[in-house]
Amino acid sequence: MPSFPHPGSVSICEINRDLITAESLSDDVAKDTYGKILGMVFSPVPFQSDQLVRPPSPEQDDQQVATTAPTKGLLQTLQGILNRSLTPLFHPNHVNLLPEVDLQGVSWHQHKHIIAFISGPNQVIVRDFEDSEGKEPCILANESQREVKVLEWRPNGGRQLSVACNGGICIWAASFPGSAASVRSGASSFLGTLSRGSGVRYTLVDFLRSHNGEQISALSWSPDGRYLASGSYESSSFTIWDVAQGLGTPIRRGLGGISMLKWSPTGDYFFSAKFDGTFYLWETNTWTSEPWSSTSGFVKGASWDPDGHMILLAFSKSSTLGSIHFASKPPSLDAHLLPVELPEIMSLTNSQTTEKIAWDASGERLAVSFKDGDELYRGLIAIYDVRRTPLISASLIGFIRGPGDNPKPLAFSFHDKFKQGPLLFVCWSSGFCCTYPLIFRSHVLP
Repeated sequence: MPSFPHPGSVSICEINRDLITAESLSDDVAKDTYGKILGMVFSPVPFQSDQLVRPPSPEQDDQQVATTAPTKGLLQTLQGILNRSLTPLFHPNHVNLLPEVDLQGVSWHQHKHIIAFISGPNQVIVRDFEDSEGKEPCILANESQREVKVLEWRPNGGRQLSVACNGGICIWAASFPGSAASVRSGASSFLGTLSRGSGVRYTLVDFLRSHNGEQISALSWSPDGRYLASGSYESSSFTIWDVAQGLGTPIRRGLGGISMLKWSPTGDYFFSAKFDGTFYLWETNTWTSEPWSSTSGFVKGASWDPDGHMILLAFSKSSTLGSIHFASKPPSLDAHLLPVELPEIMSLTNSQTTEKIAWDASGERLAVSFKDGDELYRGLIAIYDVRRTPLISASLIGFIRGPGDNPKPLAFSFHDKFKQGPLLFVCWSSGFCCTYPLIFRSHVLP
């Protein structure tokens, strides 16, 4: 039987397909359940989005524009498929659909136990769980950082964080005592930091200004950390940035506004989706693409498998997921779309549609939230055991319940490189962000 957290309880962790609950959140409970196994405890991180920190005014604001032009290599290839004479005749306003999309409000650092999450309309919180002194989290705020929608740590880039906002992308970097973060050559030094405590501070080292000043609502780094893809619900094009140079090239396919962008873990493939229900698979050798369409609404969630051989999709009008399997090796775009049934979403919760999905880097655990449903299940996150041999199948383990009154998951994400098993971080509407270790035999248990 799937584990069910009764009302009034809070979820703590998984131990071999059993989702452990307690009466309340406490470090003592965490120590007694998973702390002895992992050797550390992930304390909840409170946040209050209604008490925002006022960002400092930037210096030399007029000089903060990052130029956008094609460069050699990848961007030169992209430029070959760009037709600048094409201008959209009509851009539907998809702002009302934006809350339906998984906007990557949470991001784990690839190699550290550091989490970043959106804590208000204009601010981001960074929490370092490796900080043994228990200092308060860092708050990132700046006049340029308005209407934050998504964020993502830069792979292989030290402690650099990209934050999508109105008009462009803020690039933050950690500054250590005696070693300040360097501003990109050619960019003005518009430093803007706000952090509590001592030690690591974050500096705004670049601002990549979007074309036409659009609100950026989709981000995805290439796995090597060199290129950053950005898109907007206001535009039918997305941009590939060479971040080191601050240069970007817009790429356009179709007419609908961008809902989601996802680079594959190997870098061979790239996924883009639009609010009109179309989505595109790209191979990044020559940057050619194949269009797809959906009868189940637009793509509202997407997650690649660890090998980059398939991508799991959630749609706006269905509780059934879709998995795209590539039939041959890159750069081939020959692929098949197959359904992944989650029958318990309807039978147990009475929900008709999924809301957000997250697939851990081992490919063994899948987290799914769902819209509406019965009051008893409303606001819970379903945890599935996943098999990929060769097709995806999912077996329900149980549900996670957050703390506080009527908690609903706002955003969640798995740690990609946590060696001791899947590590799920969830921001709840009740004002707490909690970490849930999912521990089972193939990882650390005897």
